[in-house]
Amino acid sequence: MKHIAVIGGGITGITTAYALAKRGFAVTLFEKHRYAAMETSFANGGQLSASNAEVWTHWSTILKGIKWMLKSDAPLLVNPKPSWHKLSWFAEFIGSIPQYRQNTIETARLAIAAREHLFAWAEEEGIDFDLKKAGILHIYRDKAGFDHAGQVSRLLAEGGLPRRAVTPDEIRHIEPTLAGQYYGGYYTECDSTGDIHKFTNGLAAAAIRLGVNCRYGQDVAKVATNGQGASVTLATAEGEQQLDFDGIVICAGTASRALAAQLGDRLNIYPVKGYSITVNLDDEASRAAAPTVSLLDDETKLVTSRLGDNRLRVAGTAEFNGYNRDIRADRIRPLVDWVAECFPGVSTRSVVPWAGLRPMMPNMMPKVGRGRAPCVFYNTGHGHLGWTLCAITADMIGSVVGEAMGESLGAVQRPAHA
Repeated sequence: MKHIAVIGGGITGITTAYALAKRGFAVTLFEKHRYAAMETSFANGGQLSASNAEVWTHWSTILKGIKWMLKSDAPLLVNPKPSWHKLSWFAEFIGSIPQYRQNTIETARLAIAAREHLFAWAEEEGIDFDLKKAGILHIYRDKAGFDHAGQVSRLLAEGGLPRRAVTPDEIRHIEPTLAGQYYGGYYTECDSTGDIHKFTNGLAAAAIRLGVNCRYGQDVAKVATNGQGASVTLATAEGEQQLDFDGIVICAGTASRALAAQLGDRLNIYPVKGYSITVNLDDEASRAAAPTVSLLDDETKLVTSRLGDNRLRVAGTAEFNGYNRDIRADRIRPLVDWVAECFPGVSTRSVVPWAGLRPMMPNMMPKVGRGRAPCVFYNTGHGHLGWTLCAITADMIGSVVGEAMGESLGAVQRPAHA
């Protein structure tokens, strides 16, 4: 039996460990926190959204970033302080603009495939994660945004995703609690929402039942490979401890870049900060006034998910500010104000703020596949779609590792992304 190390206990690390264990590998997972899903997989927007598969590598993103650079509450905020990492990332981002169309189509295809795996795993393992299959409604406040959405819908359709245009009256029918005036919308009935933190911990428990050794609270000091195998060195109170494996899979989010460098690979992941608030719906009036259908407001770039009866998650924004995890009041305030504007009957007395760093590749496509060394693999860099894509990329890397190690159990393999 081949022994594989998985670095990272977020959604991609846990799904990867689970997929490998299902294929018969002996898996050891390393996570620096005491529990799974304590960083970017803790409190995201909740959307399992194939309808949000449009990649950001479009000239309009560059123009918005320049326009909003000095506006602290802007949906997209770029710290103008230069760094080589940031400059190289944006250079590659611009270089990926010609692949905007094909990458959007492929992301939609991956997202559709991912939901089949995720729902099947949840049912097989009995995981309750506040799954709500009520669709996702994209709302647009002007004609320009609505017209662009029409162009995106044609790309999503090429990827196999049906979504339909809706009128302002239909918007009110789909989500009666939504206040305000809108030009139109697009509704994707097959999309859904769920609590990423609950799912990840539920699947982690299932992985342990399959024999995965989840080593939480472990500080990985370094990783290395000699081409034939890989080693993980832990920093402990007694000193460094080295453990050897037949292979290693890096699923460490924004830390993947530094780990890849130790293994001889270049992985230009940038940490793009996103914010969320969880509104506790503590009274009956708030529960009645909160939306049940998931929303994406194109102008503010905010999304909502109803998590059970008593929580409303609102998330969004993108902040290019390095490895900074500070929760800024000026970035949280627009989310609270948006709730007051769009759902005035919802009390915001009890609001829990959060921020996480999304691991983004310049072309907005996850890195799923082999490294230079034959025993090194990657499943990381999912950006804002880690929750949406995790199940299919875990299945993909499971097949890649199985093929490389000669132990594939016949799972379906999809093309890996460089």
